[in-house]
Amino acid sequence: MDRTEKREFVASLAAVFAETSMVVVTRNNGLTVAEVTDLRRKMRAEGVTFKVAKNRLANLALEGTQFDGIKPMLKGPTALAWSKDPVAAAKVAVEFAKTNEKFVVIGGALGTQALDASGVKALAELPSLDALRARLVGMIQTPATRIAAVVQAPAGNLARVFGAYARKDEAA
Repeated sequence: MDRTEKREFVASLAAVFAETSMVVVTRNNGLTVAEVTDLRRKMRAEGVTFKVAKNRLANLALEGTQFDGIKPMLKGPTALAWSKDPVAAAKVAVEFAKTNEKFVVIGGALGTQALDASGVKALAELPSLDALRARLVGMIQTPATRIAAVVQAPAGNLARVFGAYARKDEAA
């Protein structure tokens, strides 16, 4: 990588750090190409970006961002994962680490709050943003359907009474 490429990489990584709310730091010591490909495929499916970055360049990109707290974690062969959904990056990284002992979650940061490995694992247990949205919509819709049923019940009872009177008059 020449200097121009390094500057561009640092600038693009700094832009990512300015836009995202969650970064997960992982150590991938000895993963095969097939394992890394599988990991990237799983992350891409969940909308997560996974990037192996030189620690020195990542430290330069972290300067002045809200993720300054992860600088001490950048030692050895590390990789960064991030996404717009804060839970997705943690969830995919923790799930992959369960099945592969060469892939280790070191920690991360949620906004300005630095997280250790157990903090990232706790975050991974939370439901995703889409699941939370679905629950919220369900909670909002439930009272509306109950109100509609209660409002419609008297009208339905009234219609049944009129129907009974109409049948009674026909029979007579």
